[in-house]
Parts: sequence; structure tokens; C-alpha cells
Amino acid sequence: MVKVSVYNQEGKSVGELELAQDVFAVEMRPQAIAQVVHAQAASARKPYAHTKDRSEVRGGGKKPWKQKGTGRARHGSIRSPLWVGGGITFGPTKERNYAKKINKKARRAAVKMCLSDKVRGNKFIVLESLGELKKTRDLEKMLMKLPSAKHSTLLTLGVASQDVLRSVRNLEHLATLPAKSLNVGDVLKYEYLVTTKEGVETMTQALANI
Repeated sequence: MVKVSVYNQEGKSVGELELAQDVFAVEMRPQAIAQVVHAQAASARKPYAHTKDRSEVRGGGKKPWKQKGTGRARHGSIRSPLWVGGGITFGPTKERNYAKKINKKARRAAVKMCLSDKVRGNKFIVLESLGELKKTRDLEKMLMKLPSAKHSTLLTLGVASQDVLRSVRNLEHLATLPAKSLNVGDVLKYEYLVTTKEGVETMTQALANI
């Protein structure tokens, strides 16, 4: 049985919450997590390097010289890769796709391992509720009362709040993500994960029995 403390907005423990064993008490397998992290990074990679092939090089509409009688080698276009300024053969192109396929079951399993590690390390913090937080100052004041104060934190919400989203943008070392959209990269990037009871329920529904 896995339990975590539940905090109110004053940073005081007001009880405990029992977490699902199959989501928050999963055995760590570093190699499985590494595969998902590498695949996620590869899929986010963009092919900036691009060389023009002969169809993209400007000019070359006219045959440089006649086919016969000049004593020189025959050529049909200055776009040819044989010419300086011509197209590039087998160069890097922007069409290259670096994405690596990882199936859904493996991705979700890796997220559960990372969440379980947060719980074991006491870096998974559950709030009773966020309440009415309309200003950045209010959100910052509340977070400073939690164990995650002054540490990089991922705030995970069950239901997105525009007020919270605006506030998070103004705070350093803080990011937010919907509970149903958790991914390994973001969970590992931030030292603490802060959520609400509603967020825990959303995570459990999204990841249980997967």
C-alpha cells in the first residue's frame, strides 16, 4: 500500500492519500526509461541541415555547349553535381525523419516508473486543491510553503486553468502539464511533481492497467 501526505494551501499536512499500486509503486527499469527518453528526443529533433540537389539549384536551363565538335566532355546542365555550384549528391536534406517508434504501452510503463520513483523519493506532492489562484503572486506564495519550494517543479493539473497557466509562465523553474499528458521527459526534467487529488485521479485513470 502506497500513501502520500496531502497538503493544504498553507503547506500543512491535512491527511493521507492512498495511491494505486500499479501506477505509483512500479519497479524501476532504467533501460526501458532510457529507450523512451531517446525516442522522445529523436522525435523532437528537426533536420536543419539541407543541401540542394540538381533539381533545386538555380540556373542550368541551357546546355553549356553543343554536344559534339568542341573537344570537351559533353554536358547537359551546369546543375550537374560535377560542376562547382551544382547540386549535391547524397547530402543532408530537410526531409530526413529522425523519429523512433515506441509503442504506447512502453511509453506509459516508463511514465509509471518515473512517477513511482518520485513517490519513493518523497518528491510527489499532493494538494487538497488549488483553490482560487488568479495572480502569480498567490501561486508563488502557496508553492513556497510546500517541500518543493525553491526547487524545479512540474505542476500537474487534472483540469487546465487559464489563471494557473498564465501564472506559471511568470515563475522560474516551474512548468505545468495536464495530468493526462504526462511524459517521461518532463517528469524527469523537474525535481518535484506537484498535483492535486483530482490530478492523481486523472493520472490513475490514464495509466492504470496499461
